[in-house]
Amino acid sequence: MTAARFSQEVEKIALHNPDMNYIDSVIHYCELNEIEVDTINKLISKPLKEKLRHDAQELNFMKKTSRAKLTLV
Repeated sequence: MTAARFSQEVEKIALHNPDMNYIDSVIHYCELNEIEVDTINKLISKPLKEKLRHDAQELNFMKKTSRAKLTLV
């Protein structure tokens, strides 16, 4: 699995499920494919990371700053 392929799959889920944000889409993909969320750090591309950061800020999971860092645990 490459970062590009992982991002494409997450994008498809987010596109076809408007009620899901990118965070939910990543978790859903991991559940469908029996992948531990802890192991996907290397599969998250920069554009996907920015979308995840935006969702996290909108959900108040992290402060709204330009230097916010998203750590997936």
